[in-house]
Amino acid sequence: MLRKIIVTVCIILCFVLQCSVFDSLSFAGIIPNLMIVLTSSFGFMRGEREGLVIGFFCGLLSDVFFGSFLGFYAMLLMYIGFLNGKFCKIFYPEDIKLPLALIVVSDLSYGIICYILTFMLRSRFEFAYYFLHIILPEALYTIVVTLFLYPAILKVNEKLENHERKRAQKFV
Repeated sequence: MLRKIIVTVCIILCFVLQCSVFDSLSFAGIIPNLMIVLTSSFGFMRGEREGLVIGFFCGLLSDVFFGSFLGFYAMLLMYIGFLNGKFCKIFYPEDIKLPLALIVVSDLSYGIICYILTFMLRSRFEFAYYFLHIILPEALYTIVVTLFLYPAILKVNEKLENHERKRAQKFV
């Protein structure tokens, strides 16, 4: 129960930070995607199911506040969380290279899929422009923010796992 409350607070906090603080810190209209950082992080730290669930709720928040129709971002972030959860078995907390690589790939994939489904299908074929001016800068900005946000997410996850281990030992 504590994990659900803490994760819900993390989702809401990242959403509010993305919409308010980082919106005012935008570079040329580009803001980091904290929802992808959170979804990817919990995906490879906790596994496919947790990544899928957190991705759904992060995407649902994005859909409700920014989406044209309900479910697009929820589905996209669910897939991202699920695929990042596939790397749970090779995740080591002290290694930051895997999380950074997965978050970069997730953000680039997110941007490309959003371009294909929201722009290209409406006959807007300026992919090179969109990639160089939107997708790539967002991925770079997201990585810079990840260097500071990921250790906090890792610390929260470690505290929750320690709490769960202590509770499990009480019942044994």
